[in-house]
Amino acid sequence: MSSEQRGSFLLFIGGVSLGAAVVGAVCAYYWLPYDISVKTQPQSKQKRTPPRTRSSSPRKVSLPRNGDLDGHHTQYSAQNGSAEYTVGQQKGQKSQRVARPALSDDEDSDEDAREAGRQRKAASSQGSDNGPNGSKRASKPVLNPADRSNAASLDIHGLAKRHSNLALAGLAGSRAHSGLQHGGEHLRGAASSERLSTAYSVARPDLVPPPPSLPAPHPPPEHTINTAGDMMREGAIIEEAALHEQYCRVITPEPHISEEMEEVCALLEECLRLRQKWLFKPRDSPEQLGSMPEVAAPSELHPEPFKWRSQQRLEGSFEMVDGVVKYYADEASTHEPYPVPGSSLEFFTDMHRVLKIVSMGPVKSFCHHRLQLLEQKFNLHMMLNADKEFLAQKSAPHRDFYNVRKVDTHVHHSACMHQKHLLRFIKSKLRKEPDEVVIFRDGKFLTLREVFESLSLTGYDLNVDTLDMHADKNIFHRFDKFNLKYNPFGQSRLREIFIKQDNLLHGRFLAELTREVVDDLEASKYQHAEYRISIYGRKRVEWDTLAAWICQHQLGSDNVLWLIQLPRLYDVYKASGIIDNFEQLLDNIFVPLFEVTLDPNSHPQLHLFLKQVVGFDMVDDESKPERRPTKHMMTARQWDLKFNPAYSYYAYYIYANLYTLNKLREQRGYTTFAFRPHSGEAGDVDHLVSTMLLCHNISHGINLRKSPPLQYLYYLAQIGLCMSPLSNNSLFLDYHRNPFPTFFARGLSISLSTDDPLQIHLTKEPLVEEYSVAAQVWKLSATDLSEIARNSVLHSGFPHQVKMHWVHSLYWRQGPEGNDIHKTNVPNLRMRFRFDTFSEEQHLVSSGAEDFRLRALRLSQREHHH
Repeated sequence: MSSEQRGSFLLFIGGVSLGAAVVGAVCAYYWLPYDISVKTQPQSKQKRTPPRTRSSSPRKVSLPRNGDLDGHHTQYSAQNGSAEYTVGQQKGQKSQRVARPALSDDEDSDEDAREAGRQRKAASSQGSDNGPNGSKRASKPVLNPADRSNAASLDIHGLAKRHSNLALAGLAGSRAHSGLQHGGEHLRGAASSERLSTAYSVARPDLVPPPPSLPAPHPPPEHTINTAGDMMREGAIIEEAALHEQYCRVITPEPHISEEMEEVCALLEECLRLRQKWLFKPRDSPEQLGSMPEVAAPSELHPEPFKWRSQQRLEGSFEMVDGVVKYYADEASTHEPYPVPGSSLEFFTDMHRVLKIVSMGPVKSFCHHRLQLLEQKFNLHMMLNADKEFLAQKSAPHRDFYNVRKVDTHVHHSACMHQKHLLRFIKSKLRKEPDEVVIFRDGKFLTLREVFESLSLTGYDLNVDTLDMHADKNIFHRFDKFNLKYNPFGQSRLREIFIKQDNLLHGRFLAELTREVVDDLEASKYQHAEYRISIYGRKRVEWDTLAAWICQHQLGSDNVLWLIQLPRLYDVYKASGIIDNFEQLLDNIFVPLFEVTLDPNSHPQLHLFLKQVVGFDMVDDESKPERRPTKHMMTARQWDLKFNPAYSYYAYYIYANLYTLNKLREQRGYTTFAFRPHSGEAGDVDHLVSTMLLCHNISHGINLRKSPPLQYLYYLAQIGLCMSPLSNNSLFLDYHRNPFPTFFARGLSISLSTDDPLQIHLTKEPLVEEYSVAAQVWKLSATDLSEIARNSVLHSGFPHQVKMHWVHSLYWRQGPEGNDIHKTNVPNLRMRFRFDTFSEEQHLVSSGAEDFRLRALRLSQREHHH
């Protein structure tokens, strides 16, 4: 063998030896137990970390009560597989704890091995033991879980820039449906698949403490949702988890309540007590009626709504005193069983008290902060749970947005049809009934053909453009021009012929048109409407005329209820000499209602009609300037001025008469009426204050965006807002500025309604069009749309037993207890989030108010002692 061959052979042998040595070193390095320290010491002195067992003691995250951190330290203790972290806790503060279950033995051992591998990999990435100059580099020990907390860190400056008191608790772990494959024991606690894993506490961005470095969670099993059945099973587990409060919760530390905040909470609670003082409450609560059977439609309760049955007269008498009807149970007129909670003087005093409270600086600051926090909680909830809500909806077979119950809670009857429908109806009547006498004008009767000839119009000329009833950009902030859009082709005579029930035809055309619209609703099955129809108060006979029109044309349906709208037109009637004072207007409105309640035989058709009436509305242009009522206002009988009374003046007298009337109708077993006026569309905030005290829900309410305290009070009282963004876009507020998405995110009780489809909408289904536009512009999810639809049912006046069938047998309860996803398509996950956030706000206000009272009591006792 030559010298060159010998050198090559030796080089080959040396390379193989070196490779084997490297492989052996690497294998020995990775096969070492993870708990053997790299320090040079006997292995016998190393204590193997005992395996963690599943323990009943959960992992806990302790968070500071406020955003100011003091100390910035982290504590970690590993005891039986549990850990506790305390971040920046001030001395003397209580901590809010979030539980995290421990890992099982198998999960623990796998996790430890992975953790050791990650640490070795990190150590090897920093270079070999030898430094660049040949010096020996110090070895870093592999830390046990109990030793790692001192070197932990957390970087959440991006989140801290925006919210200083936010803590986010997330759930991580295996997928929810993995428990389904291992038996029913995993189903009840669907948290076995979704474990609370981390918590972030945010304070000042420059003082964020380092967090503990947690062991890596057990990775989810390899599973892909490929079929609809998988999605339904996954959704069912998520729904079950929400029932047991197992979901990705957004948790905030309890704020440090200062003395100023305590006083603010006491003031807010005072406002809510005033509302409870004035609000009409039914004699029988839904809880007391919970044993009643469900019914699918109102017709099951009243199979023949227009069949007259003789009724007995109730003994007693009534009279109107200073604008308020008083009922006396005896003929001597001495016993008044149903007095109003207070006089007009007391109401205006309370209203001014609330106005004073909501104008205070500390109240504004506190409410603004809480509303901002509510909004951000919802945004974080959507980031964590939107996909889970989507999967949960898959667990409800047959149910989706199109076949959940939706109620148009705010629509005016004279504009309930769309433009094409009205045009088609007019052309049909002109073609089929041209010789029908329809109006008396200029001393003679005119047929339908003669009316159109006088306007120089033929059936061929008619189209949507010449109809000219669509609200365009020229009516923005012009309520007077908007009202003119009710005239077809700009002609008031055509409005009288086709859109009035009190005319020469006795409203036949309007009744036929209404029946066609109702038939469309019945065909859709899941869409319902509450039509508002006017009573003006010019004369008492208006009630009998309207009731006769309803009963004669059999305008009843399972999909339709009625509300009475009262236009605030006293000044117009006064100027024309129709009435002398404001009490006369109230007399014409309410005296016939008391007469028919005491003796239905006096107005039989009105008695039948009132069975389908569920509430009273109050309408007109709120933007008109008015003087705010003072505490010492003149009574309704004294008000003989030519000026229109203020909004809150109307509100009190309508409320006071409805209060006594409802108590009387309850005694007789008849339906009652809710007060649901237009409020907050424009005008001053005192409109919203008066309705906050008196009403169950209102229409519009967009001016709440100008008053955070009132907005927060509406949230705490869960007063319904029937909002119409497309209508507001035409009259008072551009669509992109509408507060609807903000109100929805913050948890106010809101629903969508159409208001005036004839002027606003373009399709056959205006309510679906309203939902569609909102979903596209504001990116609402299917869960959002279903929640809004559910709210519309709760806002409506449909009977109690019908709501039990449409929503849940316990629909009046908040949270998952009052929701059935198979009826509403709203996941329990969403309802749990709403309930948790609402409960936290209620607790904050009540506890702050209680602390304020106790502190005031101690001060008074101290002063008395001195």
